[in-house]
Amino acid sequence: MAAAAAPRNTAPHIPVLLRPLLAAVAPVRGVWLDGTLGAGGYARGLLEAGADQVVGVDRDPLALEMAREWGAEYGDRLRLVQGNFAQMDDYAADLDGVVLDLGVSSMQLDRAERGFSFMRDGPLDMRMSQDGPTAADLVNTTDEAELADILYLYGEERASRRIARAIVKAREVTPIESTLQLTGIVERCLPRSKPGQAHVATRSFQAIRIAVNDEYGSLIEGLEAAERALRPGGQLAVVTFHSIEDRMVKRFMQLRSGGGGTGSRHAPEIEREAPQFSLKSRKAIGPDDDELAVNPRARSARLRVAVRTDVRAGRTERSQLGMPMLKGER
Repeated sequence: MAAAAAPRNTAPHIPVLLRPLLAAVAPVRGVWLDGTLGAGGYARGLLEAGADQVVGVDRDPLALEMAREWGAEYGDRLRLVQGNFAQMDDYAADLDGVVLDLGVSSMQLDRAERGFSFMRDGPLDMRMSQDGPTAADLVNTTDEAELADILYLYGEERASRRIARAIVKAREVTPIESTLQLTGIVERCLPRSKPGQAHVATRSFQAIRIAVNDEYGSLIEGLEAAERALRPGGQLAVVTFHSIEDRMVKRFMQLRSGGGGTGSRHAPEIEREAPQFSLKSRKAIGPDDDELAVNPRARSARLRVAVRTDVRAGRTERSQLGMPMLKGER
């Protein structure tokens, strides 16, 4: 089947950059792992394009519940695992490919009770795995300085100190327990968005969600786990949606493909480690006009693809990847 074949149109959302991803990794065959299964768009695409089997991994039990219904038609070609892609090498080995679609899924955003959306009233939750501390726990207990750091480092929110101060002041009166409570606090701190601009609460909600789910830590561990799980010649494809994620993926792939820079020309030559990956392209792949016309969510998406070599897997120094770190993590 053609590599650019799209999954059957029974999917509940439009998977971003699916066609260019399938074209970039063609021909699709063997066993692949979709580490962010969500509503199943990438898994279906891989299966329709010729993968023998897809291991679908997701932290969210709802994603697995839904997949048992739509995945029945694929039989044992789809294997489901509830877990974090940071441990993917515990779930599979000698993989022909790994796909990661980072961030929050449309399925999660559309359900008010999950607490991810600043546009829908619901409990301030944001937990992808539906267990552990919630976003409400974070905003009601974190001290002002650390809260400001989270907003600034994880969401690139320039008004982080002003928003953190307003959150602390508001929670002294009454606990912040709903999404619209938090949205209102942020809105009162910032000028109204102009037409065509993102909502003023976008960065704050992104930052809190990332902190609740330790998304940056999981990303680095997941990239390293993919390095261990892929066979020589296996491919790693990662779709990101904002600049911090893309920077981390880009630097990981550059470093692991031997492109980490040469340092000072006056310093002694450094013996370089043989690369664990080769890059399909140094440039990220973005959406074309046709995709943007039907799926505006794809505007910020970037795809990067690398191919595993036969060099033994290693570990990457966190400080080299541009990962935002709070004071206690440094």
